Amino acid sequence: MSWQAYVDQSLVGTGNIDKAVICDVTGATIWAASPGFTIPQDELKVIADSFTDKSNPKHVIEKGIHVNGEKYMTIDANDDSLKAKKGKEGIVVMKTAQALLIGHHPAEVQTTNAFTSVAELGDYLIKVGY
Repeated sequence: MSWQAYVDQSLVGTGNIDKAVICDVTGATIWAASPGFTIPQDELKVIADSFTDKSNPKHVIEKGIHVNGEKYMTIDANDDSLKAKKGKEGIVVMKTAQALLIGHHPAEVQTTNAFTSVAELGDYLIKVGY
């Protein structure tokens, strides 16, 4: 399956994610994205760097993240995942060995359901070496 098919079918296709990006683990190269959903390089770097941030609390917990210029308050961040909210909508991210899966969920979808959709794809990619 192509990276775009993962975005379209495995993320947006679940109904829990309305737009998504898959990029390399450093956030330097976007492999696939929903139409019109591009995350600027500096914002991707902050998300990618959060997974290696060993400060306590992590910087993204204190400062939040930005996606397309919109600020989201980080509600959970660890070495493999990140969840952030702006009102009832949110961003969920899962890190695999080689990729970051970034999904946006609309206000009518709960963050836990959105994250489950992203994590299912992430777990699959980890099993196949990504």
